[in-house]
Amino acid sequence: MIQSMTGYGKGEALLESGKLTVEIRSINGKNADINIKTGLLPKDRELAVRKKLSDILVRGTIDLFITWEPNAANSAKTINKDIAIAYYHQIDEINRIIGSREMNLTAHPNQLFANILRLPDVIDNERQDIVTELNWPLVETAIDKALGQISAYRINEGQALYGDVCSRVKNILALYDSVEALEPERISAAKERIIKAAEDAQVRLDPERFEQEMIFYLEKLDINEEKVRLRQHCKYFLETIDTDPAPGKKLGFIIQEMGREINTTGSKANHAGIQRLVVQMKDELEKIREQSLNIL
Repeated sequence: MIQSMTGYGKGEALLESGKLTVEIRSINGKNADINIKTGLLPKDRELAVRKKLSDILVRGTIDLFITWEPNAANSAKTINKDIAIAYYHQIDEINRIIGSREMNLTAHPNQLFANILRLPDVIDNERQDIVTELNWPLVETAIDKALGQISAYRINEGQALYGDVCSRVKNILALYDSVEALEPERISAAKERIIKAAEDAQVRLDPERFEQEMIFYLEKLDINEEKVRLRQHCKYFLETIDTDPAPGKKLGFIIQEMGREINTTGSKANHAGIQRLVVQMKDELEKIREQSLNIL
């Protein structure tokens, strides 16, 4: 069952002091490019989390976000009373020594208190560690839930990709069947063109020599090998996408080989109808290539 590399998952952990939300997003990438976009994850846990993301998601550009929403009771900042009182005593002492008029310290007590709150270290901004050894199992469960959601998302997207690319491979095979049906007409048209050119030039053709030259000419235009190889590549593509759990990179190489056979067919076509079919095959292959870039 193939997976897309595009996905999203979310998990939540209800801790004593608030709610922690884990979000994981991924898009296509050549390797596992994991970005931890949070300062809440303890450094000693980061390596294990990276390994878990890599083991489960395998490949892609993967972003992990962790956000924190504290409870109302825990969102209030702490006032360092001792520091605030010390500031007040210093202000009061200066007021007594110099005089309130000179220092203009006759402000209303509420205004004075508001000014003290703005002084350094009065408000305690030190944040306690949110993720601890005690609540780590809850946080890890939230990460696992987000991973489960993103994996399910990728599987659903992968099924859509599977249906699309497989149908286009089958379209290429059908188009090549149409190329094969035009082969007799192409050979006949080539012979007629050569005979007409000789007649226009008033050149007498030796029948035996003409047949030999025609065989040599048609061998150069023969696409039987391309036809066989392209069908083998298409078969291998469908087998790989059905059996390989992470076929994305391998499919890219197979697509290159398919393109090579289609291009060679076009260069040998020498027939307007076949050229049109080759253009349609190239269009289908380009859409397969675009979609395969997102296959895990």
